[in-house]
Amino acid sequence: MAYTANVLRVMIASPSDTIEARDAVEAAIYGWNGANAQAKQTILQPWRWETSSVPLLGDHPQSLINSQGVDESDVVFALFGSRLGSPTPDAVSGTVAEIERAIEQGKPVHLYLSTAPLPNDVDTAQLEGLRAFKAEISKRGLLGEFSNVSQLQHEVWKAIEYDITTLSLGVPVLSRPPSGVQFAVQPQQEREIRDYDKKGKPRYKTRHWIEVTNNGGVDAQQVVFEPVGEHSGMFLVTDGTPTTVHAGQTRRLNVEHSMGGGDPEVLRIRWVEDGEDKEQDFHVG
Repeated sequence: MAYTANVLRVMIASPSDTIEARDAVEAAIYGWNGANAQAKQTILQPWRWETSSVPLLGDHPQSLINSQGVDESDVVFALFGSRLGSPTPDAVSGTVAEIERAIEQGKPVHLYLSTAPLPNDVDTAQLEGLRAFKAEISKRGLLGEFSNVSQLQHEVWKAIEYDITTLSLGVPVLSRPPSGVQFAVQPQQEREIRDYDKKGKPRYKTRHWIEVTNNGGVDAQQVVFEPVGEHSGMFLVTDGTPTTVHAGQTRRLNVEHSMGGGDPEVLRIRWVEDGEDKEQDFHVG
């Protein structure tokens, strides 16, 4: 059954040594959706840079992750294992940069540190950096811990419930199309091969058409299209038979142009709506 819902993007931020934990957070988000989305009219959309970011050139990778991930997210879950992460031009690590940016934007940030046994090949420099960051960030809020992924998933659910309450999302409203007929008119053209000359070179012509869309909530009856002006250089390739343009439907009008037309190119649409004759002019030249 269809239902309306608020959609929240949830970013999962962490260094590269927490893949299992990242998977657990994503699974917890989908699990929460399955159990609560319809009843609470809220859907959570997980965002991970490795699967959700769009490849793009022109800036430092961390800046692009910040703009695509942090800036467009509503909630951030940050995870740490035994690494602080790789440094960026503006922060000691990419994950720290994401946390700081989200905090600056006033977004909920839930930070969890693993208490599981350290790996045998632990990078001591990374570990020391993480401990220093923990000492600093702990002065600015409450930190969470997890010893295994099951515990982490439980913590994620608890945080989600807290966010849903504190964000005061309100009741989502389904947007409806405007009442009445609402025409939108867009001229189009395309260059195509007409034929070939004696040397085999293509000769081109330009094909013109107009796309007419009824964006309203009701059908337009007895619709007729016609150019405006005695000296218009625009000709519609149509027999003029009245037609119906249903709500949400797009019609294509093929158009030809002649040289020497002195009037502006204007398309007039006449139709019947609720038994009343209506018309509207659109400049298409």
